[in-house]
Amino acid sequence: MSRVLIAGGGIAGTITAIALHEIGHEPVLFEAYDRTADGVGAFVTLAVNGLDALAPLGLKDLVKDLGFDTPKMTVGLGDGERLAEFPLGGPLPDGTVSQTVRRSDLYVALRDEAARRGVRTEYGRRLTDASQTSAEVTAVFGDGSTESGDLLIGADGLRSTVRRVLDPAAPAPRYVPLLNTGGFTTGVRLDDEPGVMHMVFGRKVFFAHVVHPDGSVWWFANVPRSAEPSPSTPVPGTAQWQAELVDLVRRDHTRAADIVRATEHIYTPWPTYDFPSVPVWHRGRIGIIGDAAHATSPAAGQGASMAIEDAVTLARCLRDVPVDAVLPTFESLRRARVEAVVAQGKRNGDDKSPGFFGRVVRDFFIRRAMRGAGGDDPNAFMWNHRIDWAAPVSA
Repeated sequence: MSRVLIAGGGIAGTITAIALHEIGHEPVLFEAYDRTADGVGAFVTLAVNGLDALAPLGLKDLVKDLGFDTPKMTVGLGDGERLAEFPLGGPLPDGTVSQTVRRSDLYVALRDEAARRGVRTEYGRRLTDASQTSAEVTAVFGDGSTESGDLLIGADGLRSTVRRVLDPAAPAPRYVPLLNTGGFTTGVRLDDEPGVMHMVFGRKVFFAHVVHPDGSVWWFANVPRSAEPSPSTPVPGTAQWQAELVDLVRRDHTRAADIVRATEHIYTPWPTYDFPSVPVWHRGRIGIIGDAAHATSPAAGQGASMAIEDAVTLARCLRDVPVDAVLPTFESLRRARVEAVVAQGKRNGDDKSPGFFGRVVRDFFIRRAMRGAGGDDPNAFMWNHRIDWAAPVSA
């Protein structure tokens, strides 16, 4: 049995801890924030590839109970033209389709399930450094305390401390020139079929919405912003940000302006980042997974699913190969796939911030691409990936 220290209690870290516990190892999860700092953010759509990977851990039904079915999406333009409709990956053999869920609900459910299964979680312990020998790794925390184990896994996100420990020269995240925002509203009624994600490449903003089965509208928007916000950039107030968004979408022939006006609380905008490639994923007994290794733009629709795939793949490696081969084997199984997803997310995101003349060209090529697609999803390689939990892994 290996003792595995996991830095970061988000989706990647928590599912990794659950997976390792299920195969008989001793994971210890370290979360920098207090337990009461429940997840923030709007919502995520868990693609079928991520849901399928959860099944062997007994987590798929747990997640399905949190959200609602999102089986397909439409793609349109700001002039009101609807170009295409695609399944969001198609159903799994048991009928499961992609699910949309509040991020905070997902976080809390996974946290509580880990506790129910006996995973040890330490809150308020921020990892600051780590060292290793040929026999063990030692994590150092902000209060000066230490913990030792057989492996240290950094699931500590975009600004990963573990990535810096591995490689002080690691590249910084790449700013994708988009701001993200979104919200929920019951103040507008739409005739849309519940669970269908409607995505519109608008004149100035990429806007998407989905109607919950209860009639409420969940939405997000990607707003082009060429200059990367700095920590000192003033954060707009809700009323100011709402007015700016309405002005940006009002010329589109959609219900976006009505949806934004009807939203009482709009999420403060946050910048988009990705990693084209992180050169060093592991050294010795220390490695990184999830956003720490391969953050992707939300335009890929795969952030949470990539974290899930990482967790399950790492568990398979620790189950089947010697400890000293786990991290190299994990990288060999994951790097090509995740970098392809990151690249696709960047391409999808580039279509959201083209400028005026770029928009004319973009709309022309989107129309042509959609008409030539014949109903095929250009992102199918992402949704269709499956992990065979039972298949043995070779070092």
